[in-house]
Amino acid sequence: MSVPPDLHQQYLQACQNLSQPENSFIARVLQEADKSDNMKWTKGITLKIAGNNHLVPVQRVTDEDLQVLAFVLRSSIFVTGLDLRYNVLTDVGAKHMATFLQRNETLVYLRMTGNKIGNQGGMYFASMLQINSTLEKLDLGDCDLGTQCLIAIATALTQNKSVKAINLNRPLLYSQEEETTVHVASMLKNNSSLVELHLCKHEIKSFGVERLCEALYENCSLRYLDLSCNRITRDDVKFLGELLKRNQTLEILDLNSNRIEDDGAVYLSEALALYNRTLQVLSVVSNNISGKGLVALSQAMKTNMELSYIYIWGNKFDDATCMAFSELIQTGRLKPACTDVEPYEVDGYVYLAELSHGLKKHYYWTPSCGEVHCWITLWLCCALSV
Repeated sequence: MSVPPDLHQQYLQACQNLSQPENSFIARVLQEADKSDNMKWTKGITLKIAGNNHLVPVQRVTDEDLQVLAFVLRSSIFVTGLDLRYNVLTDVGAKHMATFLQRNETLVYLRMTGNKIGNQGGMYFASMLQINSTLEKLDLGDCDLGTQCLIAIATALTQNKSVKAINLNRPLLYSQEEETTVHVASMLKNNSSLVELHLCKHEIKSFGVERLCEALYENCSLRYLDLSCNRITRDDVKFLGELLKRNQTLEILDLNSNRIEDDGAVYLSEALALYNRTLQVLSVVSNNISGKGLVALSQAMKTNMELSYIYIWGNKFDDATCMAFSELIQTGRLKPACTDVEPYEVDGYVYLAELSHGLKKHYYWTPSCGEVHCWITLWLCCALSV
């Protein structure tokens, strides 16, 4: 049996060898990792070096710090996850990490969220994906990715068989032609490994939605599709409705902060009530939906027993909507923990209050009470256990 390494001591030695100053945050995380019990080492550990600690200010990781850390990790077979969110990494740091991953065969989980690695940094990761066959979960959300690297990443994923989940949220796109969405759709036609895909803030409109839906008609692997914060309108939801009729794999659909309105909600409810029996989670938060559309969705839940989670806050609640969702919750059809609204009564009238539930409740931060699973992490774990 392999003996867990002394990561902290190796880090101090690497800093000396590379003539780099010690990062106190990295040193503390490695010290804590060294104290982990043997069971955790056997299963593999995740180093949590996120720079957005709300309680204790930390020394954020720089490109030079990451170079030293990568030097230490290249000889470790026990570190399987690395959380580097919200540090001050640039394309130089991305190059260090991508170069490390080209040779690494143990890391399966990497989060780079919020590091401004830009288009060039994304290109380094695209090149890495052509070589690495171990990495399963890659988060490049809010990294200022550009059109060129998104196309390169999509092309690499056409051949890559190891990546199960990828987050490409909020790139910097300057074209209205949806080239990146077209390339992602082309990738989905050929990729049979990807389970989770995040395309938040990609400026996706009618043309892009149609291309994605056409690709997913035959896709049998994708279970979680995030299209939140795009430009999807009520007419575009016709394509999504047809997708739900034909696709028997998709289990989570996030349409948060689009503009599907009542007509779009009705299209979804018809597909869910009459055809689809695989979707489990639907988010239509902030979509300019009023009573007609929301009541239609509530009615669909009465006939579709598979749909268990629905998020509706930020729409227009009339009396009929409040009564419909109050009934779903009171009868037990919709569990309180499975939605983002809670009914309450004043002077004989039923209203809906907001609950802090959602698909990405703890995506950007970890609460002081400790680690809490949100959908984005929980689903990744479930997907990888299949």
